[in-house]
Amino acid sequence: MTSLNRTRQVVLGGKNVYETKTVNEWKLEVMPAVISKKEEFHLLGYNKASAADIWSCMEKKVWKKEKDKQKRLYEVVADIMSLNVSVYMGYLTMSVYEEDEDLMASIAAINGQS
Repeated sequence: MTSLNRTRQVVLGGKNVYETKTVNEWKLEVMPAVISKKEEFHLLGYNKASAADIWSCMEKKVWKKEKDKQKRLYEVVADIMSLNVSVYMGYLTMSVYEEDEDLMASIAAINGQS
């Protein structure tokens, strides 16, 4: 067996480390990293941080152009662990503004305004 063949068969935790999937296909496997990031944010005083919000932030901010790109497990985990509070808070702020605009449009539609 050549060294190239040996490296392609490296298995860690039952997973081939060279296997690639889209980030959504890795979601279940990387959820412990998302939870760890949530706990880190809690330690920093951001007690309302949730795993769902962190995943959504990753999809909409970090992976917005590469959602369908094939990535290795360690790449997805590295992306999650490198998420910083300023990116997360920026995402939450923009989400609130978007929700507010949607709410105002709904109210205007109910009142018959354009």
